[in-house]
Amino acid sequence: MSTNESNTEVLGQGVMSTGEDTRIFPDVAACIDCGGCVVACNRTWDVPRDEQRISISTMLEGEEGPEGLNANPSEAMAQGQEPGETSVPMQCYHCENAPCVSVCPVDALVKKDDGFVDVRDDVCIGCQYCLSACPFGAPQFPGANDGSAEIFGTGGTMDKCTMCQDRQDVGKGPACAEECATDAILVGTSDQIADELDKRDSGTFFNDDAMEIVFGADDAEAFGV
Repeated sequence: MSTNESNTEVLGQGVMSTGEDTRIFPDVAACIDCGGCVVACNRTWDVPRDEQRISISTMLEGEEGPEGLNANPSEAMAQGQEPGETSVPMQCYHCENAPCVSVCPVDALVKKDDGFVDVRDDVCIGCQYCLSACPFGAPQFPGANDGSAEIFGTGGTMDKCTMCQDRQDVGKGPACAEECATDAILVGTSDQIADELDKRDSGTFFNDDAMEIVFGADDAEAFGV
């Protein structure tokens, strides 16, 4: 087997299916804060360096977790212990019960039948209600400080992770997941993601309320919620 073939297999392990009803979710225990997902996203979609559709939030940086639990922050937290340094890929998870959609006063955000949460740029008024409602910090407003924002008194047009729907439409996975060196970004159906996390013994890290926002009450049961 050639080196390129081997790398392709490794890069694709986190992508279990694409297209309709696809979800995206982090395996926090696998994230090493390498920044590869950010680079992949910015390069694929020509996102400026000072803007990010995905970011990595690192908590308790430099702190060690309890012995034997360092690589599994979910298990440490379940036992009421500090998990130690933990990195979480943060992006739009295209939530089943998307708070951003429910609070948008002009319906600029839409939960589509295929499961993707879409932004209608021509409708967004830059009120930033979505930013206040989203528990994951997904909405971004790159034009908030430009001249038009000052003239019209808006926060600019909202931008966020699209889960690479254009790539998924042709059978490819999201760029961040395809290029994650440790397969810390999982893409597939709710059941596939739940099964993969269980196989890895990773846990979900997010609390029950967050899980029900992302997957909905019914599908969240697959994760033990």
